Amino acid sequence: MNTPKVTLDQWRTLQSVIDCGGYAQAAEKLHRSQSSVSYAVNRLQQQIGTQLLHIEGRKAVLSEPGKVLLQRSRQLVADACSIEQQAHHLNQGWEAEIRLAVEAAFPTLKLMEALKLFKPQAKDTRIRLQEVVLSGAEDILLSGDADLVISPYVPKGFLGDEVTKVNFIAVAHPEHPLHLLNRKLSTDDLNRETHVVITDSGHRGIDSGWLSESRRWAVTSMDSARKIICNGLGFGWLPEEEIAQHVIKNELKPLKLKQGMLHTGILYLIYANNQAGPATRLLADILKQVSK
Repeated sequence: MNTPKVTLDQWRTLQSVIDCGGYAQAAEKLHRSQSSVSYAVNRLQQQIGTQLLHIEGRKAVLSEPGKVLLQRSRQLVADACSIEQQAHHLNQGWEAEIRLAVEAAFPTLKLMEALKLFKPQAKDTRIRLQEVVLSGAEDILLSGDADLVISPYVPKGFLGDEVTKVNFIAVAHPEHPLHLLNRKLSTDDLNRETHVVITDSGHRGIDSGWLSESRRWAVTSMDSARKIICNGLGFGWLPEEEIAQHVIKNELKPLKLKQGMLHTGILYLIYANNQAGPATRLLADILKQVSK
């Protein structure tokens, strides 16, 4: 592995000379002698074999290579400062990574809003996001593979706060045969058509569909279910908030059922560990805030 010839201090000194307009001004800013500043920059140029600047009158002016390398050096120094800052945050208990598992039915807009609010405060904490369905949230909690979970169930041994309610509405493409019946639909009507359901990602295999299995298509994500239904290949219950624009665009249309057209599910926010760190607690608070 190559070892850098130039120190961060030398790059900082070059930046000060350019930003301040000359060696004397840089020396005053850095609380150093002018000779030490001049030596640091000259030594830098010797080590990399490139003339970075010259003096015009009393002002330090960059050469063309100097303009390129100065910009790169600014990023280098910024990265070094970021590493030091992250080390400080880690020493204070700020997590390097948060493993977030989210039930597929949780509104995408709310999740994105929460992540946008969290990012400026994240202090370089990474997010590992995983989508789960039904009992998949329980599995990931029990396996210890998540720090924060949004789930339709609170498994035994955990505590959860209600974070939001999700309305699921029965829909199909406007030209689907069920709409062409032009009357309120019964269970028998639905059982004659393909029912699109979301497969449980957990080991319990909780069934999200309660109609006949003979005409059932199972998919692994909410997005896949929406695409299939939008293409007229079946019907199903989808989150009302997620499909609002598709209804407006006439890509989906609510089914007129005798009963059960709309049902509501509760989602809970669960800490995998009661000793959650400050980053995890901050993200949890933001998720609660945007879900009100």
